[in-house]
Amino acid sequence: MVWAFTLAAAVTMAACKPGVSPIISEAATANAQGAPWLNQMIQQMQEEATANPPAKVYRYTYKDQEVYYVTGRCCDIPGKVYDMYGNIICEPDGGITGKGDGRCPDFFEQRKDETLIWEDKREK
Repeated sequence: MVWAFTLAAAVTMAACKPGVSPIISEAATANAQGAPWLNQMIQQMQEEATANPPAKVYRYTYKDQEVYYVTGRCCDIPGKVYDMYGNIICEPDGGITGKGDGRCPDFFEQRKDETLIWEDKREK
């Protein structure tokens, strides 16, 4: 019984750590520590209606820099690639043509070191 109490206390304390959102998993927070703007973006997506398909955020290495790819949220809405400071680098897919804005046509071929940071697992 003592171990159950200890586990419950540890889980509660982890959920209340400064800088850790109960909405965003601690693992996602740890993965995005170098990009605090990303935690805010994920929290905002959690507060919005569930997208179809559900949103996902990946971290990659692209052209020798760390980037974050946020999947398109519906239909022809483009996905976005952000640098580690939260600046949009490009939109590699989506839009009317399905090929994004044309600023990084090689993104899907050249990206590497994929890490899933977050995915929206809420039910629609």
